[in-house]
Amino acid sequence: MIAVVEIAGKQYKVAPKTQVQVDLLDGKAGDEITIDKVLLKSDDDGKTCQIGQPYTGDTLKAKIIEQVKGEKIRVFKFRPKTRFAKTKGHRQKYSILEIAEF
Repeated sequence: MIAVVEIAGKQYKVAPKTQVQVDLLDGKAGDEITIDKVLLKSDDDGKTCQIGQPYTGDTLKAKIIEQVKGEKIRVFKFRPKTRFAKTKGHRQKYSILEIAEF
């Protein structure tokens, strides 16, 4: 079974007992969350498919495995002939979810 869900304004294709990395969510590692924005739900064979308008009304259970940081991104700005050079860094925070049975 697969589903397309909306989490934090973005769409993800999920399946039971798989892990997905999403933008940072409120909560700690080990917390259970409920996802009620299911856009599409389909069987493994693909013969039966339920499409929402906009949502199907189903809910999924997920567990927050951990909160992690992504790789560091370096931003370098440079303007020639003005002695301007500036370096900044950024690390995006993510939550790793494990999808339960749905």
